[in-house]
Amino acid sequence: MANWSDPRTTAARYATGADTRSDAYDAGLRSYMLSVYNYMASGVLLTGIVAMFFAMSGAAASLFNPATGGTSVLGWIVMLAPLGIVFAMSFGQARMKTSTLQMLYWGFAVLMGLSLSTIFLVYTGTSIAQAFFATAAGFAGLSLYGYTTKKDLSGLGTFLIMGLVGLIVAMLLNAFFFQSGTMGLVISMLGVLIFAGLTAYDTQKIKSMYAHVAGTEMMGKVVIMGALSLYLDFINMFLFLLRLMGNSRS
Repeated sequence: MANWSDPRTTAARYATGADTRSDAYDAGLRSYMLSVYNYMASGVLLTGIVAMFFAMSGAAASLFNPATGGTSVLGWIVMLAPLGIVFAMSFGQARMKTSTLQMLYWGFAVLMGLSLSTIFLVYTGTSIAQAFFATAAGFAGLSLYGYTTKKDLSGLGTFLIMGLVGLIVAMLLNAFFFQSGTMGLVISMLGVLIFAGLTAYDTQKIKSMYAHVAGTEMMGKVVIMGALSLYLDFINMFLFLLRLMGNSRS
């Protein structure tokens, strides 16, 4: 007669089922995070290619003139358009289709490339490459920490977001009133630290979202918005690091 009441048999059967569910969840989570990283990395790559070729074509110099600070009307539109897209995606994601968010994300990456083409006019190619690879290495380590740590980073995220608001205020004050090189250096250092922390925080937050959207139509949207968050962390950390270690062409 089958020993169906044996607790060891029952426990083994349930344990096998739990392991199967756990394995399926882990596989889904890895696929989900890989999609986020693929979108993020592709967006950064697209931005870099657009920025480099736009600068090399001479079109960047006609829209932006870093030497004199002069920027055409079209140049201002190009610089402000990415911010408008970020707000549209952030506040309209619930109403938008996944395909619409994808289109906006790629459009955002292209416009960021046009806007960031000015770095090729200001800094040497070697400086840009060094800052990029340093950012990539730091981003990879920080994102891995955010993915693997058991520590809840939500409290750190609140602190970092408050710091980001303060950083923006300090940048505006320094740009329009103080114009201090020392203050600019401190702002750049704080910017690197803040976006380094946000990289770990956002990675953990994106990972935690999987439990809520797995198997739903929302997952595609969450993947794109997660990629956008990590993209912004990477680009901002890169720009602040470039200001710290970059060598000017002049």
